[in-house]
Amino acid sequence: MPMPQVAIVGRPNVGKSSLLNRFARHRVSIVAPEPGVTRDRVSAVIELDPPAGAPSGTPPRSVEFVDTGGFGAYTVQGKRFDDIGSDLATLAPDIEMQIGIATDRADLILLTVDAQAGLSRLDSDIAMLLRRHGRAGKVLLVANKTDSEEWIIDGAEASALGFDAPIPVSATNGFGLRGLLEAVWHRLPPVGDGERNDDHEMKIAIVAKRNAGKSTLINSLAGEPRVIVSEIAGTTRDAIDVRFEMDGRKMLAIDTAGVRKRKSFADDIELYAYNRMLASIRRADVVALLIDATVPVSQVDKKLTMELQAQYKPTVIAVNKWDLVEHRLKSEDYLVYLTEQLRGLSFAPIVFVSASKGDGLRDLVAMAFNLYRQAGHFETTGRLNQLFEKILSRRGPTSRLGRQAKVYFVSQIESHPPTIAMVVNDPTLFEGPYERYLLNRLHEELPYSEVPIRLLFRARKRMSLEQLKASGRAKRAPA
Repeated sequence: MPMPQVAIVGRPNVGKSSLLNRFARHRVSIVAPEPGVTRDRVSAVIELDPPAGAPSGTPPRSVEFVDTGGFGAYTVQGKRFDDIGSDLATLAPDIEMQIGIATDRADLILLTVDAQAGLSRLDSDIAMLLRRHGRAGKVLLVANKTDSEEWIIDGAEASALGFDAPIPVSATNGFGLRGLLEAVWHRLPPVGDGERNDDHEMKIAIVAKRNAGKSTLINSLAGEPRVIVSEIAGTTRDAIDVRFEMDGRKMLAIDTAGVRKRKSFADDIELYAYNRMLASIRRADVVALLIDATVPVSQVDKKLTMELQAQYKPTVIAVNKWDLVEHRLKSEDYLVYLTEQLRGLSFAPIVFVSASKGDGLRDLVAMAFNLYRQAGHFETTGRLNQLFEKILSRRGPTSRLGRQAKVYFVSQIESHPPTIAMVVNDPTLFEGPYERYLLNRLHEELPYSEVPIRLLFRARKRMSLEQLKASGRAKRAPA
């Protein structure tokens, strides 16, 4: 059976995202007092320890917790327009659709209320909606913001919703969370033979400027509307993890917030979403850089390219919306244009796609897996030393004084990304143009031609006379 899912639902600002972050022990969802900050389904795989009284040797259990958008967001507290005047109230039906999908697929629903604020009409509406769709049997009622025992009585008011007594918890200080997780364990279906931990799935982050089609691409890959697609730029704020399978290959796609120039950020939430995007790039094994073919390559695209270079991330460049321009552009000409604009990724593969039609997605996935394989390759030390000897014999670096640089030893020390350490006489002789020359030759000769290679130049340490004498005494010392 697949990994069990637990959906966290509730009206805006009851602490759903804070609960998920507390479960995951790190920030997964954006947390802010503004209603409607979480717009899509954000998920994290949590390893639950067995509850007290479980048989000895019971292993932990991996469960996917899903944080949903706040029910009724953008229709409460007067929040209707974003910084460019788009009517955010139009997102409410999409958010509620996401909640519907999440609760339909979930094995358990954590209906979350605010113990301090008391029940509201929206709480009752959500409870009624869950009953109407036959999901009441999945509900576990949670009274969040029970920051101390004095709030337990206030939280008990939630019993009026008609479910079992609420479990009092505080996402802020951790009060009651152990009891809640034990209740989750007991309410989940029995463990099946097919359950697995997906920690080793290939992770691919989708990054792009705003409105390039990231969410549409994710939904096409997943085969379901997992993230909200809207004409409103910046609809996705969280980094959304989506597990899917294509042609028998399982992977995890990360839909990140769309990027624009930092000086245009409207609020701290947008800045935090940008930082979350950078963290998602670090977490990913491969990155798909989505380029909108209908507009020129922008400074934001180039900024993302620089970030991918800095993090040595294997990248496939996906040219989206190609179906809208292929009648007036030749792919050969566009490839030349793109290579000139994104010089730092000249070795990266390029695929033309249409996220809305699903064109080119299989090629995109195949390229991503190929990059993942290349980045994991470990070249033998013997092969590397032979290769560098050949490269240096063709064109070796020299200092301004004409002293030729020397390479004493070469070895690959890491993969993901391939990292090659070189012991040399003077690392400064290998900087700049000659380092680029080496990288170009390595991309031509080694089986990781389309992924970044990191070179580390280390000076050979010279031993002092005292060190040499000590070394000699050590060698003569009896065993």
